[in-house]
Amino acid sequence: MVLRSMPSPAWLALDAPDGDVVVSTRVRHARNLKGFRFPHLLPADEARAVDRAVRGALEQGPLPLRAMQRLTEAERDFLVGSRLISVEFPHREPGRTVLLDEGQGVSVMVNEEDHVRLQALTAGWSAPHADARANDVLATLEAHLPLAYAEPFGWLTASPSNVGEGCRRSALFHLIGLNFTKRLNQVLQALAASNVTARGLYGESSRAVGGFFQVSATTGSAAEFMGACEYLIGEERRARREVTRLTLAERTAQAREVAIGSGQTSAADALRILAWLRWGASAGIPDAPASPREVDHWVATMEIHGTQDPATAARHRADFLRHRVESITRRATPEAS
Repeated sequence: MVLRSMPSPAWLALDAPDGDVVVSTRVRHARNLKGFRFPHLLPADEARAVDRAVRGALEQGPLPLRAMQRLTEAERDFLVGSRLISVEFPHREPGRTVLLDEGQGVSVMVNEEDHVRLQALTAGWSAPHADARANDVLATLEAHLPLAYAEPFGWLTASPSNVGEGCRRSALFHLIGLNFTKRLNQVLQALAASNVTARGLYGESSRAVGGFFQVSATTGSAAEFMGACEYLIGEERRARREVTRLTLAERTAQAREVAIGSGQTSAADALRILAWLRWGASAGIPDAPASPREVDHWVATMEIHGTQDPATAARHRADFLRHRVESITRRATPEAS
């Protein structure tokens, strides 16, 4: 399978505010064109017409976007792992295009669940930056396309839950401390009272494993969402302080041993291993990765929702983890090499 040259996504930058707890921040907007059915009802010719209209509008904006059509399976897997497209994106169907900015911090899916799914991903906890990046592209779309809007509902979307603002704000949290201290459900219930929800790493259809949660809201103001996330950052750090360094070192060592000794690794087990290595890196545990961002790169590039058969994928995951964990050991003990 061929992978066209792609840089590491901008949201994996080393400079990540509150990066010990928050992997990335995302703002997503859903829009649809007037006069066209939603993507799941579009015949091929209309899907192509929507695709041409969206790409033509974006060409008039200030941000250059690279259009990718007819994705190879390797490219699809890379973009899913980098959280630049959804697992469900029907990339082989007519009129489906992904547009990416140079740094791969902004992506636009054409004809996913809606005609346009625009998102901006930024490093760590950086909500204002994500908002600003998304709004730059959104302004171009609204200036050059007839978008479906109706009073008193707002922006019309394929899913009723997105009607209105057509916006979802989210952040990918690593809540391993709250999970380990058995306080996670209590905190998430408090967030739910503010219409903030928690889902798995890859959205609605995925399970939360290893303490990785997408925390998101489709209602309320940006300030309300920011307040909820800052509360969550504080609670996670409080929970981590309750765990002794000895306990964390033991768990990190166990994760390393499992990674080195496994011949096959499920996606869930791989995320559990990486979760402990990430916490160990955040706390400066010896023989842990150099930083949590190193682990974030591994999560993004490890096959989780790929196209290989399950047995092959499990072997590749095991090899992937073993090689990276062994590289940590070589760094820590250079004389061994």
